Amino acid sequence: MRRHKKGRLTMKYLREVIRLHDLGGLSNRQIAKACNVSPTTAGGCINKYIDSGIPYETFAELPDEELESIFYPKEPDQPVYSRPMPDMEYLCKELKRKGVTLQLLWEEYIRENPGGYSRSQFSYHYQQWSKKINPTMRFNHKAGEKVFVDFSGYKPEIVNPITGEVTSVDLFVATLGASSYTYAVCVPDQTKEFWIEAHVKMFDFFGGVPECIVPDNLKSGVTSPCFYDPDINPGYADMAAHYGIAVVPARPGKPKDKGKVENGVLNVQRRILAVLRNHTFNSIQELNSAVAEELVNLNARPMQHMKSSRRQLFKGLDQPALKPLPSERFEQYSWKKAKVSFNYHVQVGDTHYSVPWRLMGETVDIKYNSRIVQIIHKNKCIASHPRSFKYGYYATSKAHMPPNHQFVASGWTPERINKWASKAAGAYTAKAIDAIIDSRQFPEQAYKSCMGVIKLSKYYQPERLEKACRMVLESGTVRYKSIKSILEKGLDKIHYLEPEPRKNLVHENIRGNEYYRIKGDD
Repeated sequence: MRRHKKGRLTMKYLREVIRLHDLGGLSNRQIAKACNVSPTTAGGCINKYIDSGIPYETFAELPDEELESIFYPKEPDQPVYSRPMPDMEYLCKELKRKGVTLQLLWEEYIRENPGGYSRSQFSYHYQQWSKKINPTMRFNHKAGEKVFVDFSGYKPEIVNPITGEVTSVDLFVATLGASSYTYAVCVPDQTKEFWIEAHVKMFDFFGGVPECIVPDNLKSGVTSPCFYDPDINPGYADMAAHYGIAVVPARPGKPKDKGKVENGVLNVQRRILAVLRNHTFNSIQELNSAVAEELVNLNARPMQHMKSSRRQLFKGLDQPALKPLPSERFEQYSWKKAKVSFNYHVQVGDTHYSVPWRLMGETVDIKYNSRIVQIIHKNKCIASHPRSFKYGYYATSKAHMPPNHQFVASGWTPERINKWASKAAGAYTAKAIDAIIDSRQFPEQAYKSCMGVIKLSKYYQPERLEKACRMVLESGTVRYKSIKSILEKGLDKIHYLEPEPRKNLVHENIRGNEYYRIKGDD
């Protein structure tokens, strides 16, 4: 279970339980299964949320500390009561007898043990025990409940019409649980970007959203595959939140968990790829057009042992039960974690973005795409910047800067860094530090580069660092990378010639300026 050692849910999974409850349509048991917690724990959290009366929009923005105070207020330690565990083997034998139910057995148990387990806990413990005896489970999928997704092991190919080069692409397949209605599309590879894009196209194809996605444990969807506690990729989780859908990954090594899509992949390979095997496609767009045409035929084909096709079952079962698509199409973001530098900036690509200076040294989550960069700390967006692709650029908000443009917490100032540079190497290093600071809009933006220059004195002799700094100062390109490159390539070891003043040469064959001046006067 995803809990603290004291039995409490972490804030991350508490938020997920409440998010899934807010979607509507999911029972407490379905929510518990999606979050891998017990139904009792999930129900308790949901009841506290309902009692609090907090709107979901407000709840989603609350910091972790406030959530903890609402859901887990500090209270005196409660005594732990031990309850007698029912005899599981006895229950198993009795249930095989005609007319005996689990309800009857619980009533007998509670008469003998008045302080024993409640009806729900009694059933839960027996179900957990019985799974170990008979782990095989038959899934009866409800309409609009699940969609199973996976990539095909067989990869179609496209041929470059000019060079003749053959490139393999990946085939994404999705199958709805109740109707087996199938969707397929080819993507360049299995990276997160195209994995999520295929899901967005899948929802458009279905014209609605089911309650759960059941993916395999590939890296694009599941960061850390685990039998009991898989971690969902943040970008994939962001997509699920946008569409209001739960992600319930298949258990590693349990192919029966995703038997629907395994069968769907097999049908796509036999009824689409095999049909197109003798066709040559010069682009992925051309290939997808052909796949879409054959997909219509696959879904219209009557299923074995049934009179209906996948499309007919979809119209009668899954389609009416699907939730409507959101008003806006999902926009992809990338996620990363970063530690706020001592110049109160974080780096995305080649650009640095400011955060409030008091968060120096804290770890933050960064959500970004080609348009915007958002920095999040404890589920609260504490900074937002337009995305920039300028190399070495610092996007700094004045509101994030400390008083007097100084590092109040650490005491860094341009004067202190200059003195440190002089002591570590010499005058030219100090001048290079000044030049780097002067090249920035705010001094704090240059501190990281300055510290990099000073740190070079640990790996190279001060004389070499001095010479390298002198070289970049004279060339006019004073940057940390330039200084580092000179030292790494040993350019500072090349003999440096001082420019000498021009001398007048005296020789009997050289007439000199005076001769021509006199001749000119004649």
